[in-house]
Amino acid sequence: MSFLRSILVSSPLIVLSTVVLGTLSILASLVDKSGRTQHRLARLWGKILLAVSFIRVRAEGLEKLDPSGTYVFVANHGSLMDIPALLKTLRYEFRFFAKKGLYKIPFLGTHLRRAGHLPVDRSSARASLKSMTEGAHIIAEKQISVLLFPEGGRVSEEEGTREYKEGAAYIAIKAGVPIVPIAIIGMRPLLPMGSLHIKSGRVTVRVGEPISTANLKIGDRVELTQRLAAEIAGMLGDPIPAAQAAPR
Repeated sequence: MSFLRSILVSSPLIVLSTVVLGTLSILASLVDKSGRTQHRLARLWGKILLAVSFIRVRAEGLEKLDPSGTYVFVANHGSLMDIPALLKTLRYEFRFFAKKGLYKIPFLGTHLRRAGHLPVDRSSARASLKSMTEGAHIIAEKQISVLLFPEGGRVSEEEGTREYKEGAAYIAIKAGVPIVPIAIIGMRPLLPMGSLHIKSGRVTVRVGEPISTANLKIGDRVELTQRLAAEIAGMLGDPIPAAQAAPR
């Protein structure tokens, strides 16, 4: 029954809402170059996807954030439904980093570009650094937060936890804003990698304490990344990636 609901109800409604709101977002970008309208439409899209998938999201720790603050948000990533959950939970305007390949997909790529999201080319260290620097400029100049998945993409249950990349720490230090660890708990079993079966259930988005980057230098990004890995692993109850476990 759950599988039939997913195929016959949830999936068609997800496609429909994506096409409708994606079209509205592209049209809005013709008159609103700031990306604010597109972000509001994206939040609505996220809420609709969760509703038609019968996934309830509970937020914990939002009181730790300054409503007027600007942050680098960092979260674990195990499901395609993670972004809708974060869009629904985080009441901040933010841009996220997406794989460069996604920008080549018709319709989706147009939306990502016009909404101001940033492509990441992981095949080139120079291009990746350029994207990170652009992210820092967005925060510093436009006072808009950014969201990153430091594991570099979705992680399967078999993989557990990947080593965190240093991009988020680099951006936060360069922009001089706090970095916020976030744990998405319970989403991966509802829509695992490679599956079309969306299961209903409850998910928790747990926000950790913002970590100040005041007085930190770019060279401190490794230590900051280790701390992020430890914070998120602690909230998830997962082991810290061996390469980033703090030496004793």
